[in-house]
Amino acid sequence: MREEKCNMKENVSVADTAKVLGKSEQFVRIGLQRNLLPFGVAIKISSCRYSYHISPKLLREYIGDYQLDQEEEN
Repeated sequence: MREEKCNMKENVSVADTAKVLGKSEQFVRIGLQRNLLPFGVAIKISSCRYSYHISPKLLREYIGDYQLDQEEEN
């Protein structure tokens, strides 16, 4: 079985997502923690820490291809 490589990043950082949205990192974190943003998840890993996964595909769908493509070029 041949393993296929994906050219797209598997995860977008909270910082990059905030920049693309024009919002604060805290906005993104809380939005993910409360399931209000449809492009990622926040997993509670301890009583006061979260781990975040932001899907590039879902983020693209949320904001449109153009904005994310422009951000990746910079």
